[in-house]
Parts: sequence; C-alpha cells; structure tokens
Amino acid sequence: MMSGGPANGAAAKGALDLPAFSLDVQALDLGADVKAVSLEILQTESREPVRGKQATDFWSAVFPLLTAGEPFVLDFFSHLERIRDFCVAKKIAFREAGTRCVVIPQPPSEQLQQLFERFEAETFGVRAGNRVNTDDVGLTGELSQHGLDAYQAAYQRYSFCAVCEFEDGWVTLLSENIWSSEVIRRVRPAAKTFDVYISRPQ
Repeated sequence: MMSGGPANGAAAKGALDLPAFSLDVQALDLGADVKAVSLEILQTESREPVRGKQATDFWSAVFPLLTAGEPFVLDFFSHLERIRDFCVAKKIAFREAGTRCVVIPQPPSEQLQQLFERFEAETFGVRAGNRVNTDDVGLTGELSQHGLDAYQAAYQRYSFCAVCEFEDGWVTLLSENIWSSEVIRRVRPAAKTFDVYISRPQ
C-alpha cells in the first residue's frame, strides 16, 4: 500500500486527513475532435509527480481495471532492442509490428508490473478492445513513423488508447466511450487498495 490510513474513494475529506498520494482525473482538451481524460498521480501535499515502484505498482493495478475485462496490448516504438531483450529474459510474449513497433499482448499482472517498473522512463501506449486481437497494420505503421501521435487518428476503433508517461506521473486516455466519471468508477478499487485519494480538478 502507498500509505497508511483509511482507504478512500472520491469522498470529500479534510486536508489534514488526505492520504499522501492523489489521483487527479479530469477531461482533457485536445481539440474538438478528440475526447480524452487525463490521470495524474501526485503527492497530495507537494503536488509533485509520484515516481518509482510505488507509482508503477499502482498503474499496474489500474490498467486491468480500466480495460473492464477487454483484451489489451502495450505498444513500444523506441529503444526496441532493450524491450526485446527484456521480454526474452523475462519470457514475456511480444510481436514485431510495423517497421519500428513492438506489441506486447495482455501480459499477466506480474509481467505487467515488471514492464511498467523497467520502462517507467519510456513513453509507450496501451490499447484496449476486441480490435487488438487483429493486426492493425495502419496504426502500427503510423506508430513506427510518428509515435503515439498516431493514436489520435485511431483511438475510435478501440475502447481506449492510452499514452503512458509514468516518469511525469501521467496517463492520457483517448476514448469515445469512457468519460472521467467512468474512469473514476473503474479505478476506485485500486485507489482503495493503495490508499490514493481521487480528485476531479475543475
């Protein structure tokens, strides 16, 4: 657990009673044609991003909840040799896609935790929805060329596409169907387990 004290959901609490860590969840303005929600894990008092194993353990609990049982994959598009070597060493299944993209299909919780911890400093993506079960050649080609900007033209084909920037404490969720209130509902069990206060900045 991230800290002691009582678990909380999104309930209002006095400032002195808040847990050490907070998850800010809010709609993000990326333009009229893009629907996005930001998730940011912060130290409650200092408002500095939470990094390291505490943060990556939390994110590895959050993502299976966000997918709500749908299949998902991780997309990596840089430092691919390190990704491949790590997956081989840890016996994590992966496939090559596009000219410069490694796709890791739905790693189990222990492997997901290992990946998040090892590659916290990398920017990578997560896609969820039945569409991940078939090759999306157009998207992986764009990921190879343009990185996660490719998600903006493709996320409507999925339940969500997420841009993960764990070193800065951020996840940006692109989705036609999952609003900030639904994100909060899905991740509340992880917030309770890790004693993270959920807030909705205005």
